[in-house]
Amino acid sequence: MRLPAFILLIGFVCLAQSTVKDRVKGVRSLGDQGAGAIPQIVPYLKDESYEVRREAVDAIAELGTSAALDPLQSALKDEDPEVRIPAIAGLTNFYLPGYIDRGWGARFRKVGRGLKGKFTDTNTQIIDASIQVRPEIIEALGKIVRDDPDVNVRAYAARSLGILRGKAAVPDLLAALKNKDKDTTVIYESLVALQKIRDTQSADGVLFLLTDLNERVQIAAIETVGILRYKESVPRLKEALERTKSNKVKRVALGSLAMIPDEASRPLYETYLNDRDEGLRASAAEGIGRLKNPADLPKVEKLYAEEKKKTAQLSLAFAAVLLGKRELAQFSPLDYLVNTLNNSSWSGVAAPLLEELTRDKGVRESLYTGMAQRTAAEKMELARILSVSGDAATIPVLEQLSRDPDNQVGLAATRALRVLRGRV
Repeated sequence: MRLPAFILLIGFVCLAQSTVKDRVKGVRSLGDQGAGAIPQIVPYLKDESYEVRREAVDAIAELGTSAALDPLQSALKDEDPEVRIPAIAGLTNFYLPGYIDRGWGARFRKVGRGLKGKFTDTNTQIIDASIQVRPEIIEALGKIVRDDPDVNVRAYAARSLGILRGKAAVPDLLAALKNKDKDTTVIYESLVALQKIRDTQSADGVLFLLTDLNERVQIAAIETVGILRYKESVPRLKEALERTKSNKVKRVALGSLAMIPDEASRPLYETYLNDRDEGLRASAAEGIGRLKNPADLPKVEKLYAEEKKKTAQLSLAFAAVLLGKRELAQFSPLDYLVNTLNNSSWSGVAAPLLEELTRDKGVRESLYTGMAQRTAAEKMELARILSVSGDAATIPVLEQLSRDPDNQVGLAATRALRVLRGRV
């Protein structure tokens, strides 16, 4: 007796699904065997099923050895975005271990094609400056961020370029700001990547976004020109500050103006020094400090002593140090900034301020004194800070820290030494 056609069709579908499941299971089994199994997994990257190809990419990415780089890079050309995205993540994870962890592939599959939510988390990760990424990987990611047909893949590539400090891909990131889809996630991720790469010549390509109608994009663009210290953006920043009704935009605009110190901006700084909004007071204080006019010190010290809000108080401490209060005495502004490194809620605010301050030799020398008596949190964060702002005289200080009885401190100092020696 002949079976109805629809029953035969169901049978063929079930057989195909079973075959796919078997191949997926086989890939997972190979992945459990360790990095030596990568050559056996690679052929699955050409499988007719995107599920099998994705599983192969997940397995190779989670193994995370240098042998994974070539197959992961080849997977960037896969026809399915759910294969290309894990390939991008795997390449990033090789240079920033922990970016993905064991089981990431399963979590990715659970999210499926609805990937927008992945970009709501804080994007602060970046590799050490001493790490060299293969140029062909940066080139491939740059091509993706410019040309990939899927906006989610472009956004992932943009984020990875920032994490990997992909300076060679700056032209691609600038092109992505004008992507034909006008996708705000791609634009936002590209802006953050430019902030991390810090190529000052890229700033002009960001100016047109300072008045973008999407507030998240506008804020990121304003932050970018400030971080890049782009003087030509000052008139546009003042315009944004004056026109906006958003306190968020106002704070960021004044913050960027404060990062591009100019005596012509002094009236703005002084106007906002006594504003009701602590964020605006903080930005104004930083602007005054960066003008580096010693005559401002008494006023800043008075405001510092009177300030009750942490954000503004930290910025006033920063300004006081810039204006000459470099001593590390108890309760001094510099001491206050260093002590704040022990507070997990505020360390992320104090650390960038200290990083800028330690570009000054006198401030660095103040911090060297009594380093051995500091807390573990202070030692680890100061080691990182000094790695990016120190000089040859900093090396003995970090060498001493690398022998600290606390293993975590020793590891942080060793990592900082590697970065510093790569710089000097």
